[in-house]
Amino acid sequence: MEHQDTARILVAGTGPAGLVAALALADAGFPVTLVGPEASRSDGRTTALMNPALDTLERLSVLGDIQARAAPLKVMRIVDATSRLIRGPVVTFRASEISEDQFGLNLPNSVLNEALAEAAGRHPGIEWRRSMVATWELSSERARAILADASMVEASLAVAADGRSSPAREAAGISTSARFYPQAALVLTFGHSSDHAFTSTEFHTETGPFTQVPLPGNRSSLVWVVKPETATELSALDDEALSLRVEDRMQSMLGRVTVEPGRQIYPLSAVTPLRFAHNRVALVGEAAHVFPPIGAQGLNLGIRDVDDLVAIARQNRSDPGSAKALASYDFKRRPDILVRSSAVNLLNISLLSDMLPAQMARVAGLGVLGGLAPLRAFFMREGLRPGSGFAALAGGRRRRQS
Repeated sequence: MEHQDTARILVAGTGPAGLVAALALADAGFPVTLVGPEASRSDGRTTALMNPALDTLERLSVLGDIQARAAPLKVMRIVDATSRLIRGPVVTFRASEISEDQFGLNLPNSVLNEALAEAAGRHPGIEWRRSMVATWELSSERARAILADASMVEASLAVAADGRSSPAREAAGISTSARFYPQAALVLTFGHSSDHAFTSTEFHTETGPFTQVPLPGNRSSLVWVVKPETATELSALDDEALSLRVEDRMQSMLGRVTVEPGRQIYPLSAVTPLRFAHNRVALVGEAAHVFPPIGAQGLNLGIRDVDDLVAIARQNRSDPGSAKALASYDFKRRPDILVRSSAVNLLNISLLSDMLPAQMARVAGLGVLGGLAPLRAFFMREGLRPGSGFAALAGGRRRRQS
């Protein structure tokens, strides 16, 4: 153990959350051992990163490597495309309404993973063991990982960035609440004849959201949530037939659609740990929260996990995995994670529900958001930075009183 000065931290997992955690902790002066193989560069998905997450990437000197291959998100729109009796109005969120040039950037996961991996590989504070953890040994004094290559790592703190099934979380004795949805997401990229004007549109349907997000040029990424059997049927169509289905579903709003090669299907579920740190292990990313792909929350929430973990580790340099430090992290992350995951899960359930009260509540919420600019601005600010919506309201009241 390296208790005298700054303790070693082990980061398990080499997806984007793990790589960001390793880079941020190393930048904060901690010796970091990163454990896991090179992240896949064949991931066909994209990630919408909001401005605060981009600020973190800029601090880590990664943003410049990805910016040119990403598209800005200037407008985000919700369209009720259900065929139910009661339907909500179109709600449009514009970054300019809250004095922002953009909400964030949408970029291919392969681009993000490559830039993060290259930064981690050259960082002098990161020792990257390109192996998997075979066994965890956790005690009140330290976290020890026995790797598949028979080597061993000891650290004060283990950061579990090892995914939704997180072996580190299980080893720490952290139980979860899980829900499996009768849905799957079909993910693909498509070209279109009309300009997207840096607008993302989330169509709400009876089986879940159909979300188009802009990419550079006349291209967009698509996450189409449907029943699992429908996802399989759609994926089996030839390019021309699937292009027509996509164009029809989005009401030809981007003109002629041309689906690009490469389709992926992901089953949908929700997983919430009963705590976010325990027994020398802190959870980040999908080890800490899994929910349906609605509202661009996933990795943005994971990067906030990392930001809070680094702040608490800085205050506990000699032993960032102590019970006191982990209790602080759990307390800090709990409201943000539970509010975001609950809101996404409730919205998803309301889309699936045939119950009239659930439909009315969803439609009423969209109606209020669409009709009240101050409330819309509040939700946009909260969506970017938790607490900033309330801060803006408080600032407005102080200005009126002075």
